[in-house]
Amino acid sequence: MRNLSNKNIIQIAGIIDEAEARMVLEAGATHLGFPFRLDFNKEDLTETQAAGIIKKLHIGEQSVLITYLDKSDEIIELAGFLGCKSVQLHGPISLLELEKLRTAEPLLGIWKSLVVKKDNVDELLRMIQSIEHLADAFITDTFNPETGASGATGKTHDWQVSNKITRQSKKPVIIAGGLTPDNVRDAIRQINPFGVDVHTGVENRDGCKDRDKVKSFVDEAKKAFSLR
Repeated sequence: MRNLSNKNIIQIAGIIDEAEARMVLEAGATHLGFPFRLDFNKEDLTETQAAGIIKKLHIGEQSVLITYLDKSDEIIELAGFLGCKSVQLHGPISLLELEKLRTAEPLLGIWKSLVVKKDNVDELLRMIQSIEHLADAFITDTFNPETGASGATGKTHDWQVSNKITRQSKKPVIIAGGLTPDNVRDAIRQINPFGVDVHTGVENRDGCKDRDKVKSFVDEAKKAFSLR
């Protein structure tokens, strides 16, 4: 597993500045997600600002580029500029482009999102089978039919789907979608994932990460992982 240790992943996504990055790391998060080149949601900071934070804090191994880019050369260029050692591919991407990405950057961690919609579990399982040899991990997330957004919706999905994916995937599965300090322990207990990811679930109304919510989320996740 490239860039994945035996330690369960607890990722906090949507870092807005250096102070927030430091706070999230101090709270015990294992990975920080930096969303760029998105479809619906706006970016939290500039690419130059993110690159500066990652370089200053020496967190390349813990930083994940979250993107909807679907061309291998563009993904490689952006990940390299930022200094991220893993990419979370949230949009559709062809098998050919995934193969190009894996061949060109064999040490780059590839996390492929599996966006849960109504009645699409069979489609997701087929996707896993077709790209499992190229991905290092899968991350489930939620589709919002009202906006068309795939991920970062703040909405949960049917956890039975994520549970089925976790049981059938040969690669680690990270879960996202509407997780909060209040439900992350139940999510881990019901789904048994390798990791968890949160964005809006630990934010205040102003869109900034709340220190208490972040700490509570991390603590609840760690407790749940330790009980398995």
